[in-house]
Amino acid sequence: MIKIAISGKGGVGKTTVSGTLARLLAREDYDVLAIDADPSMNLASALGIKNPPRPLTEFKELIDERAGGPSGMFKLNPKVDDIVERFGVTGPDNVKLLVLGTVERGGSGCMCPASSFLKALLRHVILKMNSVVILDMEAGIEHLGRGTTKGIDIMLIVVEPGARSVETAGRIVELARQIDIRNFGAIINKAGGNLQEIEDKLNGYGIPVIGTIPYDTALIRADMESAAPIDKGGAAVEAMKDIWEKLPIKRE
Repeated sequence: MIKIAISGKGGVGKTTVSGTLARLLAREDYDVLAIDADPSMNLASALGIKNPPRPLTEFKELIDERAGGPSGMFKLNPKVDDIVERFGVTGPDNVKLLVLGTVERGGSGCMCPASSFLKALLRHVILKMNSVVILDMEAGIEHLGRGTTKGIDIMLIVVEPGARSVETAGRIVELARQIDIRNFGAIINKAGGNLQEIEDKLNGYGIPVIGTIPYDTALIRADMESAAPIDKGGAAVEAMKDIWEKLPIKRE
């Protein structure tokens, strides 16, 4: 089993990449679990799932019982072996989806129990042979401070042409290395023109570019129609087909 986290600056298209790669891998007979760890919770739409599962953070009694609540003893290793079956849904191409939920803010409490829940899922989730877990992370770097991506096999960072996006990618790698993540790859989205300068900057951070995705109006149409990009096709989806073939996945 391989575990892939997909990260990047807000608005770069990481959820589109997460959902499309999940569907592409499932079509190649991989057993795919997609976990939506982004507070915006848009992964279901990118997968083509019309009725997403309730976020795990809404099951407060479950989290209190398994991971410890605000007034209880915090548990670092909550029981999670039944979570996929109980709280996930299966969508097109048999991709399974779990939704973590929104980050509580404004003094309403920390995400420690829910983060512990996610970390335990990544450590202990057991699928069939040839299985892949794709984790759509929240934008930016905050999730790295909570360590929810610790234990993943590779982090894919989606960037778009622009200095801020590339700088965010560098910061993501810097923090990810502190929690022992060692394998990275960059995907340049909305690509156009000469990308050599961007590739050079990413290589300077130690991030190899594994593929580029062209700007494609088909993705805009899919978003407007709340449809999965893979169901609309287009040049961007074709580019992502090339990208998945470069992922370090070996069928057993």
